[in-house]
Amino acid sequence: MQEVRQVIREELGKEIHDLFLSFDDTPLGAASLAQVHKAVLHDGRTVAVKVQHPKVQAQSSKDILLMEVLVLAVKQLFPDFEFMWLVDEAKKNLPLELDFLNEGRNAEKVAHMLRHFNFLKVPQIHWELSTKRVLLMEFVEGGQVNDRAYMEKNQIDVNEISCHLGKMYSEMIFVNGFVHCDPHPGNVLVRKRPDTGKAEIVLLDHGLYQVLTEEFRLDYCHLWQSLIWTDMDGLKQYSQRLGAADLYPLFACMLTARSWDSVKRGIGQAPVSATEDSEIRNNAACYLPEISQLLNHVPRQMLLILKTNDLLRSIETTLGTRSSASSFLNMSRCCIRALAEHKKRDADSFFRRTQISFSEAFSLWQINLHELLLRVKALRLACWVSALLGWLTRAPHRM
Repeated sequence: MQEVRQVIREELGKEIHDLFLSFDDTPLGAASLAQVHKAVLHDGRTVAVKVQHPKVQAQSSKDILLMEVLVLAVKQLFPDFEFMWLVDEAKKNLPLELDFLNEGRNAEKVAHMLRHFNFLKVPQIHWELSTKRVLLMEFVEGGQVNDRAYMEKNQIDVNEISCHLGKMYSEMIFVNGFVHCDPHPGNVLVRKRPDTGKAEIVLLDHGLYQVLTEEFRLDYCHLWQSLIWTDMDGLKQYSQRLGAADLYPLFACMLTARSWDSVKRGIGQAPVSATEDSEIRNNAACYLPEISQLLNHVPRQMLLILKTNDLLRSIETTLGTRSSASSFLNMSRCCIRALAEHKKRDADSFFRRTQISFSEAFSLWQINLHELLLRVKALRLACWVSALLGWLTRAPHRM
Protein backbone atom coordinates (compact mmCIF):
# COMPACT_ATOMS: atom_id res chain seq x y z
CA MET A 1 0.00 0.00 0.00
CA GLN A 2 2.91 2.36 0.58
CA GLU A 3 3.81 2.06 -3.13
CA VAL A 4 0.16 2.46 -4.18
CA ARG A 5 -0.09 5.66 -2.14
CA GLN A 6 3.18 6.89 -3.68
CA VAL A 7 2.00 6.36 -7.28
CA ILE A 8 -1.37 8.04 -6.60
CA ARG A 9 0.37 10.97 -4.91
CA GLU A 10 2.81 11.39 -7.82
CA GLU A 11 0.13 11.11 -10.49
CA LEU A 12 -2.84 12.94 -8.94
CA GLY A 13 -1.02 15.29 -6.56
CA LYS A 14 -3.15 14.34 -3.53
CA GLU A 15 -3.29 11.76 -0.79
CA ILE A 16 -5.72 8.86 -0.97
CA HIS A 17 -7.88 10.20 1.90
CA ASP A 18 -8.25 13.54 0.04
CA LEU A 19 -9.47 11.81 -3.14
CA PHE A 20 -11.62 9.00 -1.73
CA LEU A 21 -14.15 8.52 1.02
CA SER A 22 -12.86 4.95 1.39
CA PHE A 23 -10.17 2.89 -0.30
CA ASP A 24 -9.77 -0.89 0.12
CA ASP A 25 -6.17 -1.82 0.87
CA THR A 26 -6.64 -5.37 -0.43
CA PRO A 27 -6.59 -5.36 -4.24
CA LEU A 28 -9.45 -6.89 -6.22
CA GLY A 29 -6.85 -8.29 -8.59
CA ALA A 30 -3.13 -8.00 -9.21
CA ALA A 31 -1.11 -8.68 -12.36
CA SER A 32 2.38 -8.02 -13.69
CA LEU A 33 1.75 -4.39 -14.70
CA ALA A 34 -0.81 -3.11 -12.20
CA GLN A 35 -3.35 -3.91 -9.52
CA VAL A 36 -6.94 -2.79 -9.01
CA HIS A 37 -8.53 -1.50 -5.78
CA LYS A 38 -12.15 -0.78 -4.93
CA ALA A 39 -12.82 2.74 -3.65
CA VAL A 40 -15.66 5.19 -2.98
CA LEU A 41 -15.50 8.81 -4.13
CA HIS A 42 -16.64 11.64 -1.87
CA ASP A 43 -19.83 11.98 -3.96
CA GLY A 44 -20.73 8.35 -3.15
CA ARG A 45 -19.83 6.71 -6.47
CA THR A 46 -18.07 3.33 -6.20
CA VAL A 47 -15.06 3.06 -8.52
CA ALA A 48 -12.28 0.69 -9.49
CA VAL A 49 -8.81 2.24 -9.25
CA LYS A 50 -6.12 0.68 -11.44
CA VAL A 51 -2.64 1.57 -10.18
CA GLN A 52 0.54 0.75 -12.10
CA HIS A 53 3.37 -0.89 -10.19
CA PRO A 54 5.96 1.86 -9.57
CA LYS A 55 9.00 0.12 -11.12
CA VAL A 56 7.33 -1.27 -14.24
CA GLN A 57 8.21 1.63 -16.54
CA ALA A 58 11.92 1.45 -15.70
CA GLN A 59 12.04 -2.35 -15.69
CA SER A 60 10.20 -2.92 -18.99
CA SER A 61 13.08 -1.80 -21.25
CA LYS A 62 15.46 -4.14 -19.38
CA ASP A 63 12.97 -7.00 -19.74
CA ILE A 64 12.71 -6.50 -23.50
CA LEU A 65 16.51 -6.34 -23.84
CA LEU A 66 16.84 -9.57 -21.84
CA MET A 67 14.16 -11.20 -24.00
CA GLU A 68 16.03 -10.17 -27.16
CA VAL A 69 19.30 -11.67 -25.87
CA LEU A 70 17.58 -14.95 -24.94
CA VAL A 71 15.80 -15.21 -28.30
CA LEU A 72 19.09 -14.68 -30.15
CA ALA A 73 20.68 -17.38 -27.97
CA VAL A 74 17.85 -19.81 -28.79
CA LYS A 75 18.34 -19.00 -32.49
CA GLN A 76 22.03 -19.96 -32.24
CA LEU A 77 21.25 -23.25 -30.46
CA PHE A 78 18.16 -24.17 -32.49
CA PRO A 79 18.33 -22.58 -35.99
CA ASP A 80 14.88 -23.94 -36.92
CA PHE A 81 13.16 -21.81 -34.27
CA GLU A 82 12.38 -18.21 -35.22
CA PHE A 83 11.14 -16.15 -32.27
CA MET A 84 12.34 -12.64 -33.06
CA TRP A 85 8.71 -11.75 -33.82
CA LEU A 86 8.05 -12.16 -30.09
CA VAL A 87 10.55 -9.40 -29.28
CA ASP A 88 9.16 -7.15 -32.02
CA GLU A 89 5.62 -7.54 -30.66
CA ALA A 90 6.74 -6.83 -27.09
CA LYS A 91 8.55 -3.67 -28.19
CA LYS A 92 5.41 -2.46 -29.93
CA ASN A 93 2.73 -3.46 -27.42
CA LEU A 94 4.27 -3.01 -23.97
CA PRO A 95 4.53 0.81 -24.15
CA LEU A 96 0.85 0.95 -25.18
CA GLU A 97 -0.19 -1.29 -22.26
CA LEU A 98 1.77 0.93 -19.86
CA ASP A 99 -0.19 4.02 -20.94
CA PHE A 100 -3.49 3.89 -19.05
CA LEU A 101 -4.83 6.91 -20.96
CA ASN A 102 -4.52 4.78 -24.09
CA GLU A 103 -6.46 2.03 -22.30
CA GLY A 104 -9.22 4.51 -21.42
CA ARG A 105 -9.48 5.68 -25.03
CA ASN A 106 -9.68 2.06 -26.22
CA ALA A 107 -12.47 1.36 -23.74
CA GLU A 108 -14.55 4.29 -24.99
CA LYS A 109 -13.87 3.43 -28.64
CA VAL A 110 -15.00 -0.19 -28.34
CA ALA A 111 -18.02 0.81 -26.24
CA HIS A 112 -19.10 3.17 -29.03
CA MET A 113 -18.43 0.61 -31.79
CA LEU A 114 -20.46 -2.10 -30.07
CA ARG A 115 -23.16 0.13 -28.60
CA HIS A 116 -25.85 -1.84 -30.48
CA PHE A 117 -25.12 -4.91 -28.32
CA ASN A 118 -27.35 -4.49 -25.27
CA PHE A 119 -25.62 -7.47 -23.63
CA LEU A 120 -22.23 -5.69 -23.43
CA LYS A 121 -21.07 -3.45 -20.59
CA VAL A 122 -17.81 -1.48 -20.76
CA PRO A 123 -17.14 0.41 -17.49
CA GLN A 124 -17.20 4.18 -17.83
CA ILE A 125 -13.86 5.98 -17.45
CA HIS A 126 -13.50 8.85 -14.94
CA TRP A 127 -11.07 11.05 -16.86
CA GLU A 128 -10.75 13.73 -14.18
CA LEU A 129 -8.81 11.27 -11.99
CA SER A 130 -6.98 9.28 -14.67
CA THR A 131 -3.36 9.56 -15.82
CA LYS A 132 -0.82 7.36 -17.62
CA ARG A 133 -0.27 5.34 -14.43
CA VAL A 134 -3.65 5.60 -12.66
CA LEU A 135 -7.00 4.73 -14.24
CA LEU A 136 -10.36 5.31 -12.54
CA MET A 137 -13.39 3.55 -13.89
CA GLU A 138 -16.92 2.60 -12.94
CA PHE A 139 -17.00 -0.36 -10.54
CA VAL A 140 -18.93 -3.33 -11.94
CA GLU A 141 -19.34 -6.65 -10.16
CA GLY A 142 -19.75 -10.06 -11.81
CA GLY A 143 -18.46 -13.60 -12.02
CA GLN A 144 -15.70 -14.75 -14.34
CA VAL A 145 -16.90 -15.95 -17.71
CA ASN A 146 -15.56 -19.47 -17.09
CA ASP A 147 -17.30 -19.84 -13.70
CA ARG A 148 -20.16 -22.24 -14.47
CA ALA A 149 -21.11 -22.47 -10.77
CA TYR A 150 -21.63 -18.68 -10.61
CA MET A 151 -23.77 -18.76 -13.75
CA GLU A 152 -25.91 -21.64 -12.48
CA LYS A 153 -26.36 -19.92 -9.11
CA ASN A 154 -27.45 -16.68 -10.82
CA GLN A 155 -29.52 -18.45 -13.51
CA ILE A 156 -27.36 -17.22 -16.38
CA ASP A 157 -27.59 -19.35 -19.54
CA VAL A 158 -24.10 -20.65 -20.44
CA ASN A 159 -25.02 -21.08 -24.12
CA GLU A 160 -26.39 -17.53 -24.29
CA ILE A 161 -23.14 -16.12 -22.85
CA SER A 162 -21.05 -18.16 -25.29
CA CYS A 163 -23.19 -16.93 -28.19
CA HIS A 164 -22.88 -13.30 -27.04
CA LEU A 165 -19.10 -13.65 -26.72
CA GLY A 166 -18.85 -15.04 -30.25
CA LYS A 167 -21.02 -12.26 -31.70
CA MET A 168 -19.01 -9.59 -29.92
CA TYR A 169 -15.60 -10.82 -31.10
CA SER A 170 -16.81 -11.57 -34.63
CA GLU A 171 -18.01 -7.97 -34.85
CA MET A 172 -14.67 -6.68 -33.55
CA ILE A 173 -12.54 -8.80 -35.88
CA PHE A 174 -14.48 -8.98 -39.14
CA VAL A 175 -16.54 -5.78 -39.16
CA ASN A 176 -14.58 -3.18 -37.17
CA GLY A 177 -11.00 -4.46 -37.32
CA PHE A 178 -10.46 -3.25 -33.75
CA VAL A 179 -9.89 -6.23 -31.47
CA HIS A 180 -9.63 -6.60 -27.69
CA CYS A 181 -6.75 -9.09 -27.49
CA ASP A 182 -6.73 -10.18 -23.85
CA PRO A 183 -10.04 -11.98 -23.20
CA HIS A 184 -8.80 -14.19 -20.40
CA PRO A 185 -11.48 -15.01 -17.79
CA GLY A 186 -10.32 -12.30 -15.37
CA ASN A 187 -11.05 -9.65 -18.01
CA VAL A 188 -14.47 -10.98 -19.06
CA LEU A 189 -17.17 -10.97 -16.38
CA VAL A 190 -20.83 -11.98 -16.55
CA ARG A 191 -23.76 -10.75 -14.49
CA LYS A 192 -27.49 -10.14 -14.47
CA ARG A 193 -28.23 -6.52 -15.42
CA PRO A 194 -29.60 -4.67 -12.36
CA ASP A 195 -32.34 -2.93 -14.37
CA THR A 196 -33.59 -5.72 -16.69
CA GLY A 197 -32.29 -8.93 -15.13
CA LYS A 198 -30.90 -10.03 -18.52
CA ALA A 199 -27.48 -11.63 -18.91
CA GLU A 200 -24.66 -9.19 -19.59
CA ILE A 201 -20.95 -9.45 -20.44
CA VAL A 202 -18.60 -6.97 -18.76
CA LEU A 203 -15.39 -6.38 -20.75
CA LEU A 204 -12.39 -5.16 -18.75
CA ASP A 205 -8.70 -4.31 -19.34
CA HIS A 206 -8.53 -2.49 -22.67
CA GLY A 207 -4.77 -1.97 -22.79
CA LEU A 208 -4.03 -4.46 -25.57
CA TYR A 209 -5.86 -4.00 -28.88
CA GLN A 210 -5.01 -4.98 -32.43
CA VAL A 211 -5.96 -2.62 -35.25
CA LEU A 212 -6.40 -4.60 -38.47
CA THR A 213 -5.66 -3.13 -41.88
CA GLU A 214 -8.53 -3.34 -44.34
CA GLU A 215 -6.60 -5.69 -46.63
CA PHE A 216 -5.86 -8.09 -43.75
CA ARG A 217 -9.42 -7.91 -42.41
CA LEU A 218 -11.00 -8.71 -45.79
CA ASP A 219 -8.58 -11.57 -46.49
CA TYR A 220 -9.33 -12.94 -43.03
CA CYS A 221 -13.08 -12.68 -43.74
CA HIS A 222 -12.63 -14.65 -46.97
CA LEU A 223 -10.48 -17.22 -45.18
CA TRP A 224 -13.06 -17.91 -42.48
CA GLN A 225 -15.85 -18.05 -45.05
CA SER A 226 -13.79 -20.71 -46.85
CA LEU A 227 -13.27 -22.63 -43.59
CA ILE A 228 -16.94 -22.49 -42.60
CA TRP A 229 -18.29 -23.52 -46.02
CA THR A 230 -15.48 -26.04 -46.78
CA ASP A 231 -14.16 -24.16 -49.82
CA MET A 232 -10.71 -25.75 -50.09
CA ASP A 233 -9.60 -23.59 -53.04
CA GLY A 234 -10.51 -20.44 -51.15
CA LEU A 235 -8.84 -21.78 -48.01
CA LYS A 236 -5.57 -22.28 -49.89
CA GLN A 237 -5.78 -18.93 -51.71
CA TYR A 238 -6.47 -16.74 -48.67
CA SER A 239 -4.14 -18.67 -46.36
CA GLN A 240 -1.34 -18.01 -48.82
CA ARG A 241 -2.34 -14.34 -49.08
CA LEU A 242 -1.91 -14.21 -45.30
CA GLY A 243 1.63 -15.59 -45.47
CA ALA A 244 1.06 -19.32 -44.87
CA ALA A 245 2.54 -20.42 -48.25
CA ASP A 246 2.60 -24.23 -48.49
CA LEU A 247 1.87 -24.56 -44.78
CA TYR A 248 -1.78 -23.60 -45.30
CA PRO A 249 -3.12 -26.95 -43.92
CA LEU A 250 -1.20 -26.34 -40.67
CA PHE A 251 -2.43 -22.73 -40.65
CA ALA A 252 -6.05 -23.91 -40.96
CA CYS A 253 -5.54 -26.35 -38.09
CA MET A 254 -4.02 -23.62 -35.90
CA LEU A 255 -6.89 -21.23 -36.58
CA THR A 256 -9.63 -23.78 -35.89
CA ALA A 257 -7.86 -26.11 -33.40
CA ARG A 258 -9.23 -28.95 -35.53
CA SER A 259 -7.49 -31.77 -37.39
CA TRP A 260 -6.91 -31.46 -41.12
CA ASP A 261 -9.44 -34.26 -41.70
CA SER A 262 -12.08 -32.26 -39.80
CA VAL A 263 -11.23 -29.12 -41.78
CA LYS A 264 -11.69 -31.04 -45.06
CA ARG A 265 -15.00 -32.54 -43.88
CA GLY A 266 -16.27 -29.20 -42.56
CA ILE A 267 -15.59 -27.72 -39.12
CA GLY A 268 -19.30 -27.22 -38.45
CA GLN A 269 -20.24 -30.83 -39.22
CA ALA A 270 -19.31 -32.30 -35.85
CA PRO A 271 -17.94 -31.01 -32.53
CA VAL A 272 -14.41 -31.78 -31.35
CA SER A 273 -14.14 -35.32 -30.01
CA ALA A 274 -11.82 -36.35 -27.19
CA THR A 275 -9.85 -38.45 -29.69
CA GLU A 276 -9.37 -35.51 -32.06
CA ASP A 277 -8.39 -33.21 -29.20
CA SER A 278 -5.80 -35.71 -28.01
CA GLU A 279 -4.50 -36.18 -31.57
CA ILE A 280 -4.01 -32.41 -32.00
CA ARG A 281 -2.15 -32.11 -28.68
CA ASN A 282 0.13 -35.06 -29.43
CA ASN A 283 0.92 -33.92 -32.97
CA ALA A 284 1.58 -30.28 -32.09
CA ALA A 285 5.06 -31.07 -30.71
CA CYS A 286 6.01 -32.76 -33.99
CA TYR A 287 5.30 -29.58 -35.94
CA LEU A 288 7.06 -27.02 -33.70
CA PRO A 289 9.63 -26.00 -36.36
CA GLU A 290 6.83 -25.51 -38.94
CA ILE A 291 4.71 -23.60 -36.42
CA SER A 292 7.70 -21.37 -35.62
CA GLN A 293 8.27 -20.78 -39.34
CA LEU A 294 4.60 -19.97 -39.90
CA LEU A 295 4.46 -17.49 -37.01
CA ASN A 296 7.52 -15.77 -38.38
CA HIS A 297 5.95 -15.27 -41.83
CA VAL A 298 2.31 -14.36 -41.18
CA PRO A 299 1.46 -10.64 -40.84
CA ARG A 300 2.17 -9.32 -37.35
CA GLN A 301 -1.54 -8.57 -36.95
CA MET A 302 -2.18 -12.31 -37.03
CA LEU A 303 -0.17 -13.01 -33.88
CA LEU A 304 -2.53 -11.31 -31.44
CA ILE A 305 -5.52 -12.68 -33.36
CA LEU A 306 -4.17 -16.21 -32.80
CA LYS A 307 -3.72 -15.44 -29.12
CA THR A 308 -7.28 -14.10 -28.91
CA ASN A 309 -8.65 -17.18 -30.70
CA ASP A 310 -6.92 -19.46 -28.20
CA LEU A 311 -8.24 -17.56 -25.18
CA LEU A 312 -11.80 -17.60 -26.54
CA ARG A 313 -11.52 -21.30 -27.38
CA SER A 314 -10.34 -22.00 -23.83
CA ILE A 315 -13.43 -20.25 -22.44
CA GLU A 316 -15.71 -22.21 -24.80
CA THR A 317 -14.04 -25.48 -23.77
CA THR A 318 -14.59 -24.69 -20.09
CA LEU A 319 -18.23 -23.81 -20.74
CA GLY A 320 -18.72 -26.88 -22.94
CA THR A 321 -19.91 -24.83 -25.94
CA ARG A 322 -16.90 -25.20 -28.24
CA SER A 323 -17.31 -25.37 -32.03
CA SER A 324 -21.08 -25.11 -32.15
CA ALA A 325 -22.58 -24.66 -35.62
CA SER A 326 -24.36 -21.54 -34.37
CA SER A 327 -21.07 -19.79 -33.51
CA PHE A 328 -19.71 -20.48 -37.01
CA LEU A 329 -22.90 -19.12 -38.58
CA ASN A 330 -22.62 -15.92 -36.52
CA MET A 331 -19.05 -15.53 -37.77
CA SER A 332 -20.24 -16.04 -41.34
CA ARG A 333 -22.89 -13.33 -40.92
CA CYS A 334 -20.23 -10.84 -39.86
CA CYS A 335 -17.99 -11.84 -42.78
CA ILE A 336 -20.86 -11.36 -45.26
CA ARG A 337 -21.70 -7.92 -43.84
CA ALA A 338 -18.05 -6.81 -43.82
CA LEU A 339 -17.39 -7.92 -47.41
CA ALA A 340 -20.65 -6.37 -48.65
CA GLU A 341 -19.85 -3.05 -46.95
CA HIS A 342 -16.45 -3.01 -48.65
CA LYS A 343 -17.99 -3.72 -52.07
CA LYS A 344 -20.62 -0.99 -51.58
CA ARG A 345 -17.93 1.57 -50.76
CA ASP A 346 -16.15 0.71 -54.01
CA ALA A 347 -19.33 0.57 -56.12
CA ASP A 348 -19.58 3.29 -58.77
CA SER A 349 -23.37 3.40 -59.14
CA PHE A 350 -26.57 3.24 -57.14
CA PHE A 351 -27.65 0.20 -59.15
CA ARG A 352 -24.45 -1.68 -58.20
CA ARG A 353 -24.85 -0.80 -54.51
CA THR A 354 -28.47 -1.99 -54.60
CA GLN A 355 -27.38 -5.23 -56.27
CA ILE A 356 -24.78 -5.81 -53.54
CA SER A 357 -27.37 -5.10 -50.83
CA PHE A 358 -29.78 -7.65 -52.32
CA SER A 359 -26.98 -10.23 -52.57
CA GLU A 360 -26.03 -9.55 -48.93
CA ALA A 361 -29.65 -9.89 -47.78
CA PHE A 362 -30.06 -13.16 -49.70
CA SER A 363 -26.86 -14.64 -48.22
CA LEU A 364 -27.96 -13.68 -44.69
CA TRP A 365 -31.40 -15.20 -45.38
CA GLN A 366 -29.71 -18.44 -46.48
CA ILE A 367 -27.77 -18.57 -43.21
CA ASN A 368 -30.95 -17.94 -41.20
CA LEU A 369 -32.70 -20.75 -43.08
CA HIS A 370 -29.73 -23.08 -42.56
CA GLU A 371 -29.74 -22.30 -38.82
CA LEU A 372 -33.50 -22.91 -38.62
CA LEU A 373 -33.09 -26.30 -40.32
CA LEU A 374 -30.33 -27.24 -37.86
CA ARG A 375 -32.62 -26.37 -34.94
CA VAL A 376 -35.50 -28.38 -36.40
CA LYS A 377 -33.15 -31.31 -36.95
CA ALA A 378 -31.88 -31.09 -33.36
CA LEU A 379 -35.46 -30.84 -32.03
CA ARG A 380 -36.54 -33.84 -34.11
CA LEU A 381 -33.56 -35.83 -32.83
CA ALA A 382 -34.44 -34.89 -29.25
CA CYS A 383 -38.04 -36.06 -29.84
CA TRP A 384 -36.81 -39.39 -31.26
CA VAL A 385 -34.50 -39.93 -28.27
CA SER A 386 -37.31 -39.05 -25.87
CA ALA A 387 -39.71 -41.44 -27.62
CA LEU A 388 -37.08 -44.21 -27.59
CA LEU A 389 -36.42 -43.75 -23.88
CA GLY A 390 -40.18 -43.81 -23.22
CA TRP A 391 -40.54 -47.03 -25.18
CA LEU A 392 -37.61 -48.65 -23.35
CA THR A 393 -39.04 -47.77 -19.92
CA ARG A 394 -42.44 -49.23 -20.87
CA ALA A 395 -41.09 -52.35 -22.56
CA PRO A 396 -40.43 -54.43 -19.38
CA HIS A 397 -44.02 -53.88 -18.16
CA ARG A 398 -45.36 -55.33 -21.44
CA MET A 399 -43.30 -58.48 -20.93
